[in-house]
Order: sequence, then C-alpha cells, then structure tokens
Amino acid sequence: MLEKALHGNRRYWGWLAFLAAIAGTGAFFYLRQLEFGLGITGMSRDVTWGLYIAQFTFLVGIAASAVMVVLPYYLHDYKAFGRITILGEFLAVAAVVMCVSFVVIDLGRPERAFNVLLHPSPRSILFWDMVVLTGYLLLNLVIGWTVLENERNGTAPPAWVKPLIWLSIPWAISIHTVTAFIYAGLPGRDFWLTAIMAPRFLASAFASGPALLVLLCLVLRRWGGFDAGREPLQALARIIAYALSASLFFVLMELFTAFYSGIPGHAEPFRYLYAGLEGHTRLVPWMWTSAVLAALALVILIVPALRRNEARLALACVAAFASLWIEKGLGLVVTGFVPSPLGRITEYAPTGPEVAITLGVWALGFIILTALYRIALGVRKETEA
Repeated sequence: MLEKALHGNRRYWGWLAFLAAIAGTGAFFYLRQLEFGLGITGMSRDVTWGLYIAQFTFLVGIAASAVMVVLPYYLHDYKAFGRITILGEFLAVAAVVMCVSFVVIDLGRPERAFNVLLHPSPRSILFWDMVVLTGYLLLNLVIGWTVLENERNGTAPPAWVKPLIWLSIPWAISIHTVTAFIYAGLPGRDFWLTAIMAPRFLASAFASGPALLVLLCLVLRRWGGFDAGREPLQALARIIAYALSASLFFVLMELFTAFYSGIPGHAEPFRYLYAGLEGHTRLVPWMWTSAVLAALALVILIVPALRRNEARLALACVAAFASLWIEKGLGLVVTGFVPSPLGRITEYAPTGPEVAITLGVWALGFIILTALYRIALGVRKETEA
C-alpha cells in the first residue's frame, strides 16, 4: 500500500514541497542548535522548558484523542465513525512522532535520549513516558495498517487485532496521564502541584484532538475527494463541547483554589498569567485571547443551530484548537517557572531559530500525516470502486 503515497496530483506534490521547505528550514536551524547549543533559544537558567516542551505536551493530547473515535466505533459499534476511525489513528501516529522529535530536540544533544534505554529507571516518570509513547505509536501503526490492509482485501481483520484495539483505549489515557505526572510530580513548582493535572490534560486533549480531526475532515472533503459525512462531524462537535466545558471547569477550579486559599505560591502564577506580576505581562494578551476563543468555541458548539452550520463549526474548531494550544502550551509550561521558587521573575519568549525548528517539526508531522491519509483514501477509493 505504500506505493499509494507516491501517486498524486499537482496540488498534492505542491503541498508536500511546501511542507518539505519548512521542514528543511527547521533542520537547518536545528543543525545550528547542535553546533551552538540551546543558547540560541529563549530558554534560560530559570526557564528551562519552553516552546519545545509546550508542543510536546500539547501533541501528546492530540495523540491520546484518537480514543474518542476508536472507543465509540469498536466498543459501542457506532457505525458513523467507521469512515474516520483510521484518520484518527493515523493522526495519533503523526502526533507521537512529533512528540518524540520535540523531546529529542529539547535535550540539546540527541544522544542523551539513549540514556533512558541504557540506564532504565522504573522510578522515573520520564522512563514510563517513553514506554507509553513508544507502545502507543506501535499500537496505532499496527492496528491502523492491519485494518486498512484487510479493508483493501475485503476480508475481516484477524482475531488478534481486537485485543490490541481494546488495549489501545486505556493506553491512550495512560500516555497523557503519565505526561501530566511529569508536571504534577515536581514539588518545587506550585503551579503544577495539583491533583487534577491529569484530568485537565485529558479534558483538553479530548477537545483539541477532535477539533483538529473535524478540520482535517473538512479539508479532505474540499480538496481530497473524501466525504466523512455529516453525522460523524456533528458527533465530534458534541464531544468537543463536552470536553471543552470540562477543561474550562477544571481551570476555574484551579483559579478558585489558588485565590481563595491565598497561598502566594499558587496564586502568583495565575496572577502572572491573567494580570501580570510586578510589571511582567508578556503572557497576559495570549491568555485573554485563549479565554475569548474558548468562550466563542463553546457558544457555537453548545447551540445546535450554530454548530450545524459547517462554516461556524470550522470556526469553533479553529477557536478551540488555538485556545487550548495557548493555554496548554506556553501558558501551562512557562508559568510553572514564573516566579521561580526563590521569587525571581524571568520572562520567556521563543527566538526565531526556536520557532523555525518548531515549525519544522510540525511540517514533518504533516508530511507523515499527508502520506498516511493519501494511502488510506487511496484504499477507500479502490474498495468503493
């Protein structure tokens, strides 16, 4: 089936060339980072995680969100998701590849990643994060490819696939839970020291991932010759509405706890995010933009008459995706370091090379996703013909 990725029209190859140019630019700046070190980024002694880890955290949620189509289709026999389940699984594959790429890039020296394999430590959350991410990548590749191959041949999937599908559902929950534990397990960072970090991560994941999947389905309908149908898109819209509501509720719970308790270590990071702290306001416009976008998306998604209009649905999905990218990305990661445990305020802003490398990894992910979707849609057209 791989040969299907090598056939396409001029628009297909033009899109891949565009992505390759962005990925190539990112690779150039990554080589500069290898030469000069992480000093070319905006990170510092006080803010040691920045744009790279923010993307990793967000993309783990995109990968985990595949369970939102896998679970209804395979466990509850929701036939409407039959046409898009493979799209969700392949989206998870591309997202995990990007996650791993961002972790390796953030290490500064890629060979350091082998230390996790050479010196495994079951007491380390990072070790378990590597295990669950690698396992989830293999599960989605094996399940998606096997099911697609059997669909092409007009045969039922082998019996051994179903246990893997069942396993992939709790595994999807585990990858984002373990990622949340990386933050919640750091006692010196009050902003992250909360028992609902994992539920926050999962709620935001189950909103952002389906939002991206809806947008991809709309793009494929217009330019890919694939119509997912109205019912699955509306079902995904309802899932996004529920998950986004839960995500906002969890954030409000954090705000209440921080300010009602009056504990400075918990309140000051939120004050820095939404009002600024001692004249430092770099993230304030971003966070209020995130709040406005979340409110806009929620209104459209909750009101049936609004979300049934696909132009408004696309707007809501863009708003939800962008809102959670801001809130769960830089808003969550950087603020864990501001102020520092010693009360020092060091603001962070990504540099040009850092942004270029980040865009390069996203371009790499979309190259993989485009090729996988090309294969999946090629098989669909072949079987339908």
